[in-house]
Amino acid sequence: MSALPELIKQSSYCVALTGAGISTLSGIPDFRGRNGIYQKFDSTKIFDLDYFLSDPSYYYTVSKDFIYNIDNMIPNIIHKELSRLESIGVIKSVITQNIDLLHTRAGSKKVFELHGSPVNHTCLNCGKRFDFQTIAAIVNSNKVPYCTKCNGIVKPDIIFFGESLDTQTLDNAINECIKADLILALGTSLVVQPAASLPMYCIRKGGTLIIVNDTETPLDTYAYRRYPDLETTFNEICGLI
Repeated sequence: MSALPELIKQSSYCVALTGAGISTLSGIPDFRGRNGIYQKFDSTKIFDLDYFLSDPSYYYTVSKDFIYNIDNMIPNIIHKELSRLESIGVIKSVITQNIDLLHTRAGSKKVFELHGSPVNHTCLNCGKRFDFQTIAAIVNSNKVPYCTKCNGIVKPDIIFFGESLDTQTLDNAINECIKADLILALGTSLVVQPAASLPMYCIRKGGTLIIVNDTETPLDTYAYRRYPDLETTFNEICGLI
């Protein structure tokens, strides 16, 4: 691990790719981990577009405690250190699979949210837009939000299974990985596509991959270094860069 700070400092274009594992230190459960959300709830329903259209109450009921309470969540050492490293020009961008907004709240400026964000919600019938605070207040009162204009289904601007990623966001993320000579894959199992393939754009151009995750990933054999614990790793490098 002593080699990691120097490797990061010597990189010319370092990009962080983050997954749900980095937010567990903020009290937000991950999805596929040992105590993840998919161990408690049906993974085929929570973010499935067809199921949401037939019964939006399941999503809003299940997600109340890990999406609609994020105003109570505080960015942790990983979010804060990535923001600091960006501010001094070491980290060039953050590509995240997360929908918890903690990178932005920690101060990161160049963040590509691959799976969208709950900052805004949209009526699927008339297109009326609602901000997060408005919807969160309804959800936290144990109600399902419906459009105040037409009573249509209101959906968060999160990419559900059955939807395509935003083309511009994905293209931007790919371009960042092509430019990168070092990618830090942090708290991601690297199994959800297309995010899981992004490090390969860097590797194919001779770049370096560092993985920090508590479970094995399909790209472990491509990693120059692999560490199992995010908190330990960031405590070690904090202040050394």
